[in-house]
Amino acid sequence: MSWVAAVARLRAGREPGVLVTVATVRGHAPRRAGAKLVVGRTETWGSIGGGNIEAVAIDRARELNDTADPEPELMEFALNDKVTGRHGVQCCGGAVTVLLEPLPVVQAVAVFGVGHVGLELARILARHHLDLHLIDTRPDMLADERLGVLADAVAQVHVHHTPLLPEEALTQLPPGTHVLIMTHDHAEDAALCDAALRIPGLGSIGLIGSSAKWARFRHRLSTEGGHDPATIDRIKTPIGMTGITGKEPATIALSVAADLLRTFEQDSRLPVLTSTAHAAHLP
Repeated sequence: MSWVAAVARLRAGREPGVLVTVATVRGHAPRRAGAKLVVGRTETWGSIGGGNIEAVAIDRARELNDTADPEPELMEFALNDKVTGRHGVQCCGGAVTVLLEPLPVVQAVAVFGVGHVGLELARILARHHLDLHLIDTRPDMLADERLGVLADAVAQVHVHHTPLLPEEALTQLPPGTHVLIMTHDHAEDAALCDAALRIPGLGSIGLIGSSAKWARFRHRLSTEGGHDPATIDRIKTPIGMTGITGKEPATIALSVAADLLRTFEQDSRLPVLTSTAHAAHLP
């Protein structure tokens, strides 16, 4: 498998990895500058020459895979018989610099309801490197001509038409997905809130709406849904940056996106956990 295909595989599987590249070579070395190796949590693809260089680079890459918000870094290797590496001696006679570039798992966001605000929000989020899931029960909201404004998206956009039970889409989302509930139907919103609280492993849950709407929802989630107050408090409402009070769809979307980006920043500082809690819900 080529390194490009390996990176794509990690991206699709939402697995962190590190791209290892021979950056510079002086004298004799196992591989030329530009040779690449991709390191996942359990697999590797490609080679930068084997031996101590490759083994040490893999060890460090695996450490980076388990580091919160890792940064690129350089490693230098002297290839002579006077230097004993962690995994043996390489005495080619030259020197090699290796660049390690982390390939973190990108954030995932699910927008339930792609109406006026939802579409404006999708346009903003699509400019970021993330997985963006757009879910709606109305096929015309997801028509190709309407979503054409996302054609140049940096994000990977996944469109879900759920005509009957949109809450079923929640079980198909990757672990850690941030959920934003803003459909055209308050009954649909209520069902999504209830379902989201029952699914382990989701990220933040946000609900658009007024304080009166939330008061009704909170009562139903407690009395009919059986959720305790701490669980209900997982839902954030209103969503968006406080102090931005405009009601135009683009203004609301900008406020919600800014608040979500702040959540991403907080996530990046958390320890990296390997969890299978949500695996049972994956397709």
